[in-house]
Amino acid sequence: MKLLIAGSGKIVQDWLMITPDLPQIELSGITATKHSLERMQEMAKKYGIKKVFTDYDQALAECDADTVYVAVINSLHYSFVKKALEAGKNVICEKPFTVSLDEFEELKNLALEKDLVLIEAITNLYLPNYKLLQEKLPELGKIRIVSMNYSQYSSRYDKFKEGIIAPVFDPKKAGGALMDLNVYNIHLLVGLFGMPKKVQYLANIQRGVDTSGILLLDYGDFKAVSIAAKDVGAPVTSTIEGENESIVIDGPTNTFPAFDTYHNSEKLEHFNVNDHDHRMFDEFVEFNRIIGDHDMEKVRAALEHSEQVMKVIDLARK
Repeated sequence: MKLLIAGSGKIVQDWLMITPDLPQIELSGITATKHSLERMQEMAKKYGIKKVFTDYDQALAECDADTVYVAVINSLHYSFVKKALEAGKNVICEKPFTVSLDEFEELKNLALEKDLVLIEAITNLYLPNYKLLQEKLPELGKIRIVSMNYSQYSSRYDKFKEGIIAPVFDPKKAGGALMDLNVYNIHLLVGLFGMPKKVQYLANIQRGVDTSGILLLDYGDFKAVSIAAKDVGAPVTSTIEGENESIVIDGPTNTFPAFDTYHNSEKLEHFNVNDHDHRMFDEFVEFNRIIGDHDMEKVRAALEHSEQVMKVIDLARK
């Protein structure tokens, strides 16, 4: 693919580090605000990005990219994706897809109408460990209890307490623990078990935003809890408990670094089949394949999954 990067923040800087391992992706351009021009120029020089733009509309018009990677703040996802689709570009959109289900539905319909690829960048669903866990799931027997946890003390939380509000803590910009961290847990839960019957969100609110919270998901014959926090931090694990065996995921759900199987308290096996040390590698290998093959069947399946995730988020936010 020929890629235009929209955004120059931490996620873009992190992703660019692995681009030498993705030679099939051509870095056609990068666009952000004038305030970020010097940073973008440094990125362009370091990673071989062909063109730098400080105007998104100009970038869409002049860059020869066939795909846009939207990695701006959450509240701008909708407008950036819509403009890219209207310009005839495929789109890879960072999580969370949009602020609301209504916004997502509009973008999904627009992409399918134009026969363009639109897909959410959500790291864990493309990791080999996740795919192996899916295969192991039937061995657990009847699922009874699931607990997902992604708690990570934010580097911006101290300033937040002082009243200096970064976008990730700004409710007007769709910040907060649910949208930033719990979305990874939700993707795993929906990917493994589908849409829950009921959703309830118990949030710790500071300055109008959820700095941490517990999401309760009722699947009928089993219950799930999904925890995320930006105001505390601790070693985290997630568990899927079945009547025969259980699975314990070791570490944050965005990187899915390993998992173990247990029978009661007895450890059975340890698994780690991830093939790259960076969480974003596998998803972009697959995105490049999907766009190269114009695999709209995969796109529709991914959009259906993202739609269920957006439904859970909508219910939680309400």
